[in-house]
Amino acid sequence: MDVNERIKAVLAGHPVVLFMKGTPQFPMCGFSSRAVRALEDAGAQFHAVNVLADPEVRAALPHYANWPTFPQLFIQGELIGGCDIVEDLKASGELARMACEVRQANQADQA
Repeated sequence: MDVNERIKAVLAGHPVVLFMKGTPQFPMCGFSSRAVRALEDAGAQFHAVNVLADPEVRAALPHYANWPTFPQLFIQGELIGGCDIVEDLKASGELARMACEVRQANQADQA
């Protein structure tokens, strides 16, 4: 499976994905740490991908998403943006609303 197919598979397998440097427990950059904190504060359940542990994904994702930096947040397979956008969405309450919608959609799918 090539790297773009692997990225697509991760996005298809998880409704909320944060491609970040490090892990949520041990972020390796301030921007990733801030994005994790914003997601957690908004009550979002998310899957994290450590791009430092996968150089292929780290190299390919900026081209795949047309977004040059990390972290990168995807919801329902759609790029939302990086740290600043995630924090702005949290501050406006939009991130919590989006997280709630994802939870409700997942519950409906499981019912």
